[in-house]
Amino acid sequence: MCSFSGVWGSAPTYSLAFGRGEPVENKAVVMDARDMDRALTRIAHEIVERNKGVENVALIGIRRRGVPLAKRLAEKIAKTEGQEVEVGILDITLYRDDLSTLSEYPVINSTEIPFIVAGKTLVMVDDVLYTGRTARAGMEAIIDLGRPERIQLAVLVDRGHRELPIRADFVGKNVPTSRQEVVLVQLESVDGTEQVCIRSLGNGAM
Repeated sequence: MCSFSGVWGSAPTYSLAFGRGEPVENKAVVMDARDMDRALTRIAHEIVERNKGVENVALIGIRRRGVPLAKRLAEKIAKTEGQEVEVGILDITLYRDDLSTLSEYPVINSTEIPFIVAGKTLVMVDDVLYTGRTARAGMEAIIDLGRPERIQLAVLVDRGHRELPIRADFVGKNVPTSRQEVVLVQLESVDGTEQVCIRSLGNGAM
């Protein structure tokens, strides 16, 4: 199954449209496995170049698919720089501004940051950037842990339609979409396959 990117770019659950049985139409595969790997390689190089090395850099993946993407970026940086980059895992559930509409008992996963964030350059990693609300929640969650020197944002896909003044520092691919479409990211480590596709929801799905 693909991951669903509706209002929240990294939501691990499926769109309500799927559950209601509304029509979902496959439209296009916009990135295959090779495209995704090339994009991650480029982002890894850009992170190193932008920060003049990775001496004080750490990566933080937003659950769910931001986590394996962050780990892959860390592996690519280590391969080219010969230096390990620490990776943290961030759960933003309690920082979402739509928390009250999700469920009476939302599922909370653990945040695992094995380093001190204060004074570091943190690269927050997610699969899809959409309205900007996931990124906002991620920054709020990080700042509650300490005061980093700076926070940067890396995403595999930027689909537009921002509702907050947030822009990614590193983007794998800009994909123009309508609000009646969803961007679905599949990762080998999570889904058993690797691709990014666009699907069209039925009327009223969004």
